Amino acid sequence: MLPARFDYHRPGTLDEALSSLAEYGDDGKVLAGGMSLIPLMKLRFAAPGHLVDLNAVPGLAGVSEGGGTLRVGALTRHADLEDNDLLKSRYPAMAAAAPQISDPLVRNRGTIGGSLAHADPAGDWGSVMIAMRAKVAASSASGEREIDVDDLLVDTFTSSLEPTEVLTEIRIPSPSGPSGGAYLKLERKVGDFATVAVAVHVEMSNGNIGTAGIGLTAVGSTNIRAADAERALAGAEPSVDAFADAGKLAAAAANPVADQRGSAEYKRHVVDVFVQRGLAQAVEIARSGGRA
Repeated sequence: MLPARFDYHRPGTLDEALSSLAEYGDDGKVLAGGMSLIPLMKLRFAAPGHLVDLNAVPGLAGVSEGGGTLRVGALTRHADLEDNDLLKSRYPAMAAAAPQISDPLVRNRGTIGGSLAHADPAGDWGSVMIAMRAKVAASSASGEREIDVDDLLVDTFTSSLEPTEVLTEIRIPSPSGPSGGAYLKLERKVGDFATVAVAVHVEMSNGNIGTAGIGLTAVGSTNIRAADAERALAGAEPSVDAFADAGKLAAAAANPVADQRGSAEYKRHVVDVFVQRGLAQAVEIARSGGRA
């Protein structure tokens, strides 16, 4: 099937893009990597009258760290994150997730900002950003606002972005001490959507877990924060028992549906096991200096 007729716009600046979106409103859509939007348009599940391509807009891609924040441009490709040495040395949950996103074709074109804006509950970056307590910057013709990732991901394929806004940057708190992370993903074959996945991030304090972040993929109508498990880990000794308790609490937070990939009970069990494994990996990485 072919897409419905649309007008294509390729602005050269962010201001031009935002002006176009302000003019077109609900009839405009942002194009970044196009890995989700183009298939939806071909199936006519989406039929925007105007497509605003951001790929000629400068300054929307790249990774930098400073002032206690990691900044990732929304147009940064998954493949560039996969190869980024800063992520490998300082942000292991991100480094672990990037090579597990779909397949090389998607990673070469898809963007982190597009993935988050798409708000797919099976999306990998949503859970990683939840675990790392990220915020995103959203710009419109009237200015910029900062949104907690928990508030960005509203429901299945539904974000809190307005039609006139562009997600421009992801902002992640830099670890202030020893830290580690992991991303564990169960999929039927390489490149498939997750059956279940878990993102874990920990920061250590005097040998114990100071803070923990846990995000769950594909077990609810959106990516889920396992808040009870996070609270149980705060200040805890990193022990097998503590990890087991956190795994049970995370499984209780999951709300999976039974389908051809497995029963709800099976998926909760995978959450439990992955949280325990992820915490063990994250603590080991933190103790070893941050690199897996």
